[in-house]
Amino acid sequence: MARTPDTDKTPAGAAGEFDPLRLDLQLCFALYSAANKVTRLYRPILEPLGLTYPQYLAMMALWEESPRTVGALGEALGLDSGTLTPLLKRLEGQGLVERARDPADERRVTVSLTGEGAALKARAAHVPAALACQLGCDLAEIADLRDRLKRFVERI
Repeated sequence: MARTPDTDKTPAGAAGEFDPLRLDLQLCFALYSAANKVTRLYRPILEPLGLTYPQYLAMMALWEESPRTVGALGEALGLDSGTLTPLLKRLEGQGLVERARDPADERRVTVSLTGEGAALKARAAHVPAALACQLGCDLAEIADLRDRLKRFVERI
């Protein structure tokens, strides 16, 4: 029987053999499940701010650097312009950002925080601690997991 480091802890397939295609053994599924659950935990925390999770990510990137081109923002978030543009339109509709064509290059669109968007940062300052409380982890454990995931992403 083929064995992996987790075989002793993992249920075997129907014939008692190790099944490498079991869903619960897949790294991709563990990452997918974790991402979905964490995103759901953000919903009630972000709702009073009027933000969805993707909008929160965009706002954090803009709180770090504004103005930014749509391309630079998409690169920072790992999103293409087809996904990012509707998100930015909603943020613009909420009065949190402004989009404008770059006068030097009409093909480029820049995104800037409005005063209201910049002020939202102070109201969002509690979000990381609130999430940590929801996760039931201490901040050191969360930082360790984050750092390990960042190193993992850099390798792939």
